[in-house]
Amino acid sequence: MANKHRGEIEARLDGTTVKLVLTLGALAELEDAFGDSDMLALAARFETGRLSARDCVRVIAAGLRGAGHSASDADVAAMKCEDGAAGYVDIVARLLTATFGGGNAEVQNKTAEASGEARDPFAGTS
Repeated sequence: MANKHRGEIEARLDGTTVKLVLTLGALAELEDAFGDSDMLALAARFETGRLSARDCVRVIAAGLRGAGHSASDADVAAMKCEDGAAGYVDIVARLLTATFGGGNAEVQNKTAEASGEARDPFAGTS
């Protein structure tokens, strides 16, 4: 079971439930991959709620490696997700929320919309 206090999530890839976590090393790897200078720049990159397929591959691969799996970006690109493209977006959204926190309701709604989930009509009023 994933430890949410450590930023872990669980996901199903290739029919297997796996843990993912963006450790400090995984975040450094993503900074390098995206050309960001620090974690705030990395977080700002994802605040738009827009994700390319390459973004999803890199984030999921870094999360798997952070949790101790030996998965390359190419391995992740070949993996299947039960919910297709929306499933990959959901994994990335949950992993980023577990890592950076979920305080921005607008970003959460954009991510939910992109993955086909219902949007919160009263974002930020909880």
